[in-house]
Amino acid sequence: MSDETLTDRLPLVPGAVAGAGAYLLGYLLTYLWQGSAVEEQLQGINVIADLLGGEPIAVWQGVGWLFYNAHFVRTRAEGVIGGTRSWNAIAAADDGTLTLLYLVPVLLLVAVGALLARVATAETPGDGAIAGTAAVVGYLPPAVVGAVVFTYDGSVAPDLVTAVLLAGIAYPVVLGAIGGAVGGVAGGK
Repeated sequence: MSDETLTDRLPLVPGAVAGAGAYLLGYLLTYLWQGSAVEEQLQGINVIADLLGGEPIAVWQGVGWLFYNAHFVRTRAEGVIGGTRSWNAIAAADDGTLTLLYLVPVLLLVAVGALLARVATAETPGDGAIAGTAAVVGYLPPAVVGAVVFTYDGSVAPDLVTAVLLAGIAYPVVLGAIGGAVGGVAGGK
């Protein structure tokens, strides 16, 4: 038994860097992969917004909604005809090609968890899983900020509660732990 506490085993600074990097890289990959398709989808909506004197929806905002949809965070539109509406564009897609977007945050966060286990020199799956959870330190802040930044006209945005709880906390903790456990197994050999 050592006097080492759980927080002593967490690679907090590497977790902050790797978690934030995973969030930014996930958004970038989503933008590069789907940016032109999002732009095309927004053209009709933006014509109507322009006719009504509103600002057009920026492509980077639409891609942000899609990135949050990849975390199972729905996009909410308040004040539309009939009240509040919410949707997940990935789940609603007809052709299924968008379904692969669900893998973007999963693969990145599992990889970050494995990396953090290596940084923490974890030698067991348990130690690796603990180290992998440090990804939340870096993933949560941009997940919260992004949910606010990707707001259009004060009424269309990722659902803030699930953006924080699901995308910001659950995804990096669970997937980071899974990747960390795998990294811990590799470190124990």
